[in-house]
Amino acid sequence: MIKYSILVFFALFTCFSVHSQEIEQVAPGVFKITYGTPDTFTPSSFREEAPKDDALAKLPAPVLPFDLSAINISKNSRGIVLNLPLTQNEQLYGFGLQIGSFNQNGLKKRPIVNDYPLNNLGYTHAPLPYYTSNKGYAVLVNTSRYTTFYCGANQLKNRPEAESSKKQETVLSAEELYEIKPGKSDGEVVVDIEGAEGIEVFVFAGPSMSNAIQRYNLFAGGGALPALWGLGVKYRVKADFHQKDVEETAAYMREHKIPVSTLGLEPRWQTAAYPCSFVWNEEFFPDPEQMIGDLAKNGYQINLWEHAFVSNQSPLYEPLYEKSGDYLGFYGLVPDFADEAVRGIFSDFHKTNLVDLGVTGFKMDECDNSDLTHGSAHWSFPEHSSFPSGINGEQMHQLFGLLYQKSIYSIFKEENLRTYLDVRSSNAFASPYPASLYSDTYDQQEYVRMIANSGFSGLLWSPEVRESGSFRELARRTQTAVLSAQTLFNSWYLQNPPWLQYDKGKNNAGELLPEAAANEAVIRKLLNHRMSLVPYLYSAFYHYHTEGTAPFRGLVVDYPNDENVWKIDNEYLIGTDLLAAPITNEAMEREVYLPAGTWYNFNTNEKYEGNKTYTVSFKLDEVPLFVKSGSILPLAEPVQYIDQSTTFEIKCHIYGDSPRPTNLFLDDGKTFDYQKGNYSLTQLSWKNGKLKNELVHKAKGILDYTFLEPVVID
Repeated sequence: MIKYSILVFFALFTCFSVHSQEIEQVAPGVFKITYGTPDTFTPSSFREEAPKDDALAKLPAPVLPFDLSAINISKNSRGIVLNLPLTQNEQLYGFGLQIGSFNQNGLKKRPIVNDYPLNNLGYTHAPLPYYTSNKGYAVLVNTSRYTTFYCGANQLKNRPEAESSKKQETVLSAEELYEIKPGKSDGEVVVDIEGAEGIEVFVFAGPSMSNAIQRYNLFAGGGALPALWGLGVKYRVKADFHQKDVEETAAYMREHKIPVSTLGLEPRWQTAAYPCSFVWNEEFFPDPEQMIGDLAKNGYQINLWEHAFVSNQSPLYEPLYEKSGDYLGFYGLVPDFADEAVRGIFSDFHKTNLVDLGVTGFKMDECDNSDLTHGSAHWSFPEHSSFPSGINGEQMHQLFGLLYQKSIYSIFKEENLRTYLDVRSSNAFASPYPASLYSDTYDQQEYVRMIANSGFSGLLWSPEVRESGSFRELARRTQTAVLSAQTLFNSWYLQNPPWLQYDKGKNNAGELLPEAAANEAVIRKLLNHRMSLVPYLYSAFYHYHTEGTAPFRGLVVDYPNDENVWKIDNEYLIGTDLLAAPITNEAMEREVYLPAGTWYNFNTNEKYEGNKTYTVSFKLDEVPLFVKSGSILPLAEPVQYIDQSTTFEIKCHIYGDSPRPTNLFLDDGKTFDYQKGNYSLTQLSWKNGKLKNELVHKAKGILDYTFLEPVVID
């Protein structure tokens, strides 16, 4: 193999070897370092899509703040150790869907899949061995082993900056003794991969933090583009509802003008759950095909809850018995999803018995391991499990949610139907999956933090709404859900919609609030805000799909050099032009930092100067949203649901004197035909006081826009 200096390497895009480390450029701005013999079962070995090389090539020329040769990989008695350089004031983010932290500087993170990720240990529903830096790069350690990252927190004794070389002082304060000092670089990130014989490391170059994340998403195959109806509202009904209860709920939503697009059925639709039969329960649902058809005529999609553990009452039990792990999960078979043939058996059954009936999505539960923080939690399979494919229990845990998505998503791809799934676990290279993560945890501040965190790692997150301590809290939770990847109400243990009675016990006893009608009006207005944003959100997802820009992301991604945003985990950007600042729990107001530029309150059009912090309040029926000056914001007249006859009536809001052009994407909303050019792309611009909408691309047989008179906001 020819060896080059690092500068020549960047110029010639070839590969070389340093200390038995092979470095090559595998896509524009994406570099792979290989050491030893990597594992067979890794996130990249199950990638869903090929890299979008053309889109990667359109990004700015790749730049890294360090030489790749500065990354050191070694093997010791434990396994593989990586040492990766840090620069002064470097800020680190990522590690998947972290619930307890945002800025990861100075922390020890161990991203392991877990169903109840508490205590900021790194346990998470999406344990990505991945981080990104405000200095303009991202790193993915391509492993499905339990891996530990020391983010600048430890010091080698032979380093000149080591504390041992300084005069020691006696510290008597516990707070000072154990204090973490984010922002102070100790020179490196250390990664410990126990048991590994080799490793692959992917480095995604900038020059900016945003570019590095784009490269990660595009290398994964591009961001998800869900079915258009998935950007509406999803309402999951009570777990023990009968068919008539579901039909009554659907009628209620339409009668009361609640814009629900998807109804989710919980475990009782099956003859057995925990583990699952995947067979309709005829006692509760005597004619599911007729129900699904009638609901579809009224604009509803149907989503079914399940998990992948197979009951002995299931028709899948016998064909999967020899193709499953040696331990059970929830007393059911654990399919060996690492085997393509097993995924085929599982998906073929779902297609024939469920999707062909008209089911358009699934909620994939319990794929995230038993709670590791409690010794009594052992419903899932152990780490020492073995599977026929050769994958072990530890690796299967880390990849189970990813492989589950792969199995279910294949049904819809083969049918040329798009979907929007729910899932409780994911991993690296999941960007193309139209699946939104959710959690049984219910802390609203953590839910907001996970929206900001999701954008670092190619993930989508649903901060679902269930019961609350007050209607004010319920409204605040709804505001957050409206401004997230999926607006989701989960009433799996509520007889009535939570806005009619937020207290679980009283709700199920039929004791509705005296002010129930007024509360419903507030929720209706919030959900109509969501429906008005659908064209804007759909276009943001299109840019995610084609350019890799996450539709929901922390402020630091777009403002990496602004020290004020380095720790802001309770605000986030939506698309190019919107900034969300949710108010949580019982609060009436909050502090909001607005970055450089001029910003407008979405509800009142009040103008704010950037680089400043403000105390703001939002009414319960408003959305906590700011619009960047220079934006053309296309807002739709709200509709109850989206089908093939929908025409969006768009009223563009013009903010500031010199608005930037923006694009609106639209297709049929349900197939993959956009890949064949069947879509429209409209460029909106503002010239001489008039709105110009120019078709950049147009195809027949798709949904349509009608443009109303624009609104100018000075």
